[in-house]
Amino acid sequence: MAQSSTETDWVSRFADEVIAESERRAPGKPVVVASGLSPSGPIHLGNLREVMTPHLVADEIRRRGYQVRHLISWDDYDRYRKVPNGIEGIDASWAEHIGKPLTSVPAPAGSPHPNWAEHFKAAMVESLAELGVEYDPISQTEQYTAGAYREQILHAMKHRGDIDAILDQYRTKKAPKKQSQKPVDEAELEAEEGSGAASEDDGSGGASGYFPYKPYCGRCEKDLTTVTSYDDETTELAYTCVNCGFAETVKLSEFNRGKLVWKVDWPMRWAYEGVIFEPSGVDHSSPGSSFVVGGQIVREIFDGVQPIGPMYAFVGISGMAKMSSSRGGVPTAADALKIMEAPLLRWLYARRRPNQSFKIAFDQEIQRLYDEWDKLEAKVADGSVLPADAAAYSRAARTAAGELPRTPRPLPYRTLASVMDITAGHDEQTLRILTELDPENPVTSLDEVRPRLDRAENWITSQVPADQRTIVRDEPDTELLGSLDDEGRESLRLLLEGLDTHWSLDGLTTLVYGVPKVMAGLDPEAKPTPELKLAQRAFFALLYKLLVSRETGPRLPTLLLAVGADRVRKLLGA
Repeated sequence: MAQSSTETDWVSRFADEVIAESERRAPGKPVVVASGLSPSGPIHLGNLREVMTPHLVADEIRRRGYQVRHLISWDDYDRYRKVPNGIEGIDASWAEHIGKPLTSVPAPAGSPHPNWAEHFKAAMVESLAELGVEYDPISQTEQYTAGAYREQILHAMKHRGDIDAILDQYRTKKAPKKQSQKPVDEAELEAEEGSGAASEDDGSGGASGYFPYKPYCGRCEKDLTTVTSYDDETTELAYTCVNCGFAETVKLSEFNRGKLVWKVDWPMRWAYEGVIFEPSGVDHSSPGSSFVVGGQIVREIFDGVQPIGPMYAFVGISGMAKMSSSRGGVPTAADALKIMEAPLLRWLYARRRPNQSFKIAFDQEIQRLYDEWDKLEAKVADGSVLPADAAAYSRAARTAAGELPRTPRPLPYRTLASVMDITAGHDEQTLRILTELDPENPVTSLDEVRPRLDRAENWITSQVPADQRTIVRDEPDTELLGSLDDEGRESLRLLLEGLDTHWSLDGLTTLVYGVPKVMAGLDPEAKPTPELKLAQRAFFALLYKLLVSRETGPRLPTLLLAVGADRVRKLLGA
């Protein structure tokens, strides 16, 4: 078996711990890590941390030569709790389905999927495939309706008094949940505790005592039911539905239309699956949370052991445009993967310890993130990278199964975004500009810069408001040109004079920064002073106004290349 990694990153440390724990609990068996996701609505980027944390640990364990199973439980047998806001085709009429299993609620209008749960699972399944996440899916609807947990349910019902006593230790301790007042572009995306368990009761409250099991009604399919009696010997269970008045008596040893309440269901599954590692959100650190209570229930009721695993912090969102949050106001993995390549998104989760919060950028910050990623790649290539950074990069760029798809020639994201902004996605013009970026090593096909080029185009079209897009002037601004003093006209003459000999990205960068230096009587290679920086800013503002009628815009060298030499001469009054 492969030896423990010497990398000093958080993933390796957890992998060491999980392997040791698995060998203590289940020697010779595959290591089991787990995640749980609720397809009750859009599965957002906060929920993705629930998957990426165990995925990264599982992948490290695989790299070391161990067998590992990453279980993703789809909590699709949970009740439909509320009608989500902002989802196209969903209105107040969907409230009639509250209380049904998610797999019994119709999919949104126009969806090709058979029910609500499958509709929202589909986008996440596609995203996980793109992210290279290898996992074993488990549908809780299939598990419960097939009777997979029958013995565990009967055991829980037999020990309902013990469960009630455990829960009673915590019932008065739960802290009230704080309601966030932040807009989505600033909010921390928190994974819902136990797939919506925060609002689910723990099974108590019936006049006939405590029962940890909720039947779904045989008539209306809702869980608005109360167990009125249960016989341990015969397993006969009677219930009534407060919604439609239906009542029936069933044999629980043969009945498959109901589920354990969440605070019992989760620890039952830990024991059933033999889970060694499962992270949980920071909300689980509070007294009475499902993770805290579950630790006692799994030990005392199901003779199991609570998984090890960190509490993970929230994921924030930076600047998502309102136009792109139509899926319910929260960005999903699919939204992020439209504007960034999978390795970059993986890196955001890999480089921060689980207890560190971080933001995922949908605004201009994405350009800086890509610059940071490209610098990291360069350090990896030249061997100057620090060990922990190298580990994070490796986890982002590849899995145990192999490399993730990558852009063959990764030009700067900000350059590609500027080009797509100016050309409005016109392939021929885009290729012409990219070819001129580096004439000695020209881009010969747009395929060389894909998929990064497509992600940059998606970012421009979905995240940059129309009033911030770049529109190049058709005709010169004769009024502004006519108002220039001698110094202004001379600076334009110097720029135009140098166009032909500087027509590349690096050359034009030297030219636009050099003109104010020459105007100040300095060498073009002189280091900038505070006064010179002011002169450069004034010169840049003049060029932007003459080219795009604004004082700011894409980087000037990129803009000049995009506009083309002939049109630049025309607009600058040559």
